[in-house]
Amino acid sequence: MHLARAQKATGAEAVETVPPAVDLVLGASACCLACVFTNPLEVVKTRLQLQGELQARGTYPQPYRGFMASVAAVARADGLWGLQKGLAAGLLYQGLMNGVRFYCYSLACQAGLTQQPGGTVVAGAVAGALGAFVGSPAYLIKTQLQAQTVAAMAVGHQHNHQTVLGALETIWRQQGLLGLWQGVGGAVPRVMVGSAAQLATFTSAKAWVQKQQWLPEDSWLVALAGGMISSIAVVVVMTPFDVVSTRLYNQPVDRAGRGQLYGGLTDCMVKIWRQEGPLALYKGLGPAYLRLGPHTILSMLFWDELRKLAGRAQHQGT
Repeated sequence: MHLARAQKATGAEAVETVPPAVDLVLGASACCLACVFTNPLEVVKTRLQLQGELQARGTYPQPYRGFMASVAAVARADGLWGLQKGLAAGLLYQGLMNGVRFYCYSLACQAGLTQQPGGTVVAGAVAGALGAFVGSPAYLIKTQLQAQTVAAMAVGHQHNHQTVLGALETIWRQQGLLGLWQGVGGAVPRVMVGSAAQLATFTSAKAWVQKQQWLPEDSWLVALAGGMISSIAVVVVMTPFDVVSTRLYNQPVDRAGRGQLYGGLTDCMVKIWRQEGPLALYKGLGPAYLRLGPHTILSMLFWDELRKLAGRAQHQGT
């Protein structure tokens, strides 16, 4: 039995099925498409999260202030194309991470695990952890590329990569294969909580919207409404882990590949709390929502609509 999505149809249930392998392709494609639109928000979010690193509030210059001013600052410093910095690495990350994530979640649904109490949350978390591990090298490079800018606007450590392939070569040469997974200890919890919140709340929110019968049952607006509700939960639980993940990925490392600022997830979180204050764990919250919100909405909407088309095509072919 494949991943099924039940739909009410005049007292009966019409079921569309999509195999896990198809969900892999559809999930990766949907998230890559969303990434093209939301990457500028990711650039701004990354700069805000690195600004004032391990410094008390009010003791450092703030070249980035608020969302619109930060967008303008990036455009002035790096040009309009600077708002798409790290796009290639971002697309690679979205394809790898979400392909694995949706595939594993689809397998869990196929096995009936999501029908168990708490199964949706657990399946989403495990699928997210596996996806984050596979996509971690791409996220590492994306973060470092997006942090790079002219000296007057620089925040955080500057790695001075020129291209994605150049970054891969530099990290491999200096730190070895394991260096490509620098920061994975922050990425896995980040995606675990985000994936669990997204997949669990999207499924529940969409079912709730359908139950209210405010919208036509087959309308794309149902998925849009579910994605809007889901995005709020994702941003609230994910932002502290997102800040920590950005810091771990961008920090300088010694010759042995050890971070020079943070020893890991817990050490990073404690240092941010003590030196910058607890609100620093929500740095970049505005751009984070403006990025994660549309990305969640677009990803889940595209995925849901693509699954409808794939399910119908499979049904017609049988």
